Amino acid sequence: MASEKPLAVVTCTAPVNIAVIKYWGKRDEELVLPINSSMSVTLHQDQLKTTTTAAISKDFTEDRVWLNGREEDVGQPRLQACLQEIRRLAQKRRNAWDGDLPPSSLSCKVHVASVNNFPTAAGLASSAAGYACLAYTLAHVYGVESDLSEVARRGSGSACRSLYGGFVEWQMGEQADGKDSVARQVAPESHWPELRVLILVVSAEKKLTGSTVGMQASVKTSPLLRFRAESVVPARMAEITRCIQERDFQGFAQLTMQDSNQFHATCLDTFPPISYLSHISWRIIHLVHRFNAHHGDTKVAYTFDAGPNAVIFTLEDTVADFVAAVRHAFPPGSNGDTFLKGLQVKPAPLPAELEAALAMEPTPGGIKYIIATQVGPGPQILDDPCSHLLGPDGLPKPAA
Repeated sequence: MASEKPLAVVTCTAPVNIAVIKYWGKRDEELVLPINSSMSVTLHQDQLKTTTTAAISKDFTEDRVWLNGREEDVGQPRLQACLQEIRRLAQKRRNAWDGDLPPSSLSCKVHVASVNNFPTAAGLASSAAGYACLAYTLAHVYGVESDLSEVARRGSGSACRSLYGGFVEWQMGEQADGKDSVARQVAPESHWPELRVLILVVSAEKKLTGSTVGMQASVKTSPLLRFRAESVVPARMAEITRCIQERDFQGFAQLTMQDSNQFHATCLDTFPPISYLSHISWRIIHLVHRFNAHHGDTKVAYTFDAGPNAVIFTLEDTVADFVAAVRHAFPPGSNGDTFLKGLQVKPAPLPAELEAALAMEPTPGGIKYIIATQVGPGPQILDDPCSHLLGPDGLPKPAA
């Protein structure tokens, strides 16, 4: 017998976010409550996004999930935490409903397929985009309309920040149940149109120490981490908020670099030490500081998450010059024409005096490629049925 049409199918996309004031360490592992607040910038989905389709059907015999075409274990605790929380919220909403109810989807199983258009688990915040997209898609397929911070957070802490576009604060909260540990937008994506983001991909390999394991070790063994959370971050959160609101690039850039450096210092202060930066990461740090020193001004800022890839913030009028400096320091391999992806950047020659100021022996192939992007919006629903990743049978469509 042919299977019935699924009761509901929804496809959504969600963005990557990059923290400028970092989250590292939880005070509650199960509820994923952070030891400090954090601030992030949402990147544009034209360049980096997760797309997720969720389908509910009476014919499905079990919950199933596919990531980038491969079936994953649906029993993963974090996945289950999101799914159970959404179903709980849907049940709560159903119990409060007075009118005639449509056939219940709550007793049905769900199939979920998700794809990233960028490397997964390489320190490019794939889990943040992935779990934000999962929470957002499941909420729409189950008809849930509450704040999704808690659902996304249970999957991956920083995922709650990917529920909004622009500039986003994740408030650590005070309550033991985590109800006040939520994300909120500080400024929309349209607030700072000149801001640009360059992702310098050093390695797309999966990292050696996953974030969860790294955080647990740091919380247990790093006195610097505790000092940072209690004595440093609160003032930095207030200052970065001011910089964003006033579009003060100098202040924003310096604080972003300092916070990145301190985060990696806490990783080194962990015992045994954790190192996410590679020798290429360090060369990028030197390149940025020499570039700024040459201009006598903070024109560019770096930040590194738990991986070797650099995220560079700059303003539109500096992009071409900095890309020229990167090309000089890290000459592209055979992919010269595809070295720069994303937004168009006009090629610019490297001035001789800047080249001299950089004083860097080129490292060919040190950077695999650059993704040029900008600040972008939060999750989106895709209305076109052609965008569904699952076919009418509830299984992933073959890759085109």
